[in-house]
Amino acid sequence: MNIYGKILLLLSFSLLYIGQVTAQVTIKDLTGVSEDAGEIIQFHYMGKNYQLKISDYLVPEVGIQLVDVEKLNREMKRLNSLIEVKEQSAYINDSGQLVEHLTGVSLDEDRLFSKLQEILYSEHEMAGMLPVKLTPPRVTTGQFKKAMERRISSFSTYFNSRNLNRSHNISLASKAINHYIVLPGEKFSFNEVLGERTVNKGYKRAPVIVSGELSEGVGGGICQVSSTLFNAVDRAGLTILKRYSHSKQVGYVPPGRDATVSWHGPDFTFRNDYDHPIMIKSYAGNGIHAISIYSSRELEVELRQTPEAPKSLPKETRNNG
Repeated sequence: MNIYGKILLLLSFSLLYIGQVTAQVTIKDLTGVSEDAGEIIQFHYMGKNYQLKISDYLVPEVGIQLVDVEKLNREMKRLNSLIEVKEQSAYINDSGQLVEHLTGVSLDEDRLFSKLQEILYSEHEMAGMLPVKLTPPRVTTGQFKKAMERRISSFSTYFNSRNLNRSHNISLASKAINHYIVLPGEKFSFNEVLGERTVNKGYKRAPVIVSGELSEGVGGGICQVSSTLFNAVDRAGLTILKRYSHSKQVGYVPPGRDATVSWHGPDFTFRNDYDHPIMIKSYAGNGIHAISIYSSRELEVELRQTPEAPKSLPKETRNNG
């Protein structure tokens, strides 16, 4: 293959070239790129300057000047590490304060690559804004504030606080869903929000049978949290998507009002079909698990009538196996 064929082959792989004369054909003849193109590109972002020198990213000693894509990729990764901000939804911290959302920022590598191509068609140094991509958070500060304006429903169940492991699991699961926002049209999955219930996540073994129903071992007591949540969201008029009852009646909710869950098994899911975000507020302590559903003052809620949970504690039978 002659030198012209090699040049055309290299171009077919979409590599960048910086001009020099090759035999009787110039890069400008093939691409329109000027041989005396500027090689400095300077970007500005958040009061800082970032400068790239094209010749630093050339493949050496190949008979024709072309961009080393691996070097350029490493440089773009370095630039991204200097400016990257991970998106973050608004949330309530351990002190009870609202932490505002963060919009994610990252380097737009495709646009930067295009900018570097532009410099090859310029006969002078170039400057501009560093191209970035913005990633919105799932929940903005405004949405969070709207979702906590007023309580629209609540439901409480009761448990034996002297059963320490089971009480611990109920409290841990309650914290996992506390202040969770479900946006309009969004689906809530109990299993997805809690994740797998493991010892590493702090869940304990609670080998307890409540009214004839054996708990799931590690994480025993979780079904009381999902059942309390089901009754609260059902009262709030939200759309129930999946809800399964235990094979035997449980004593902490009225008959037929439970929602059994397990990892790799049944899940409890619902959807917010209102045009406003809703918030789950969950508390567990002193033998009471209480869940309230909050939303905007402007929400026209369609409440459902549901029975109250029994206040007498269900009989517990310890499993010694």
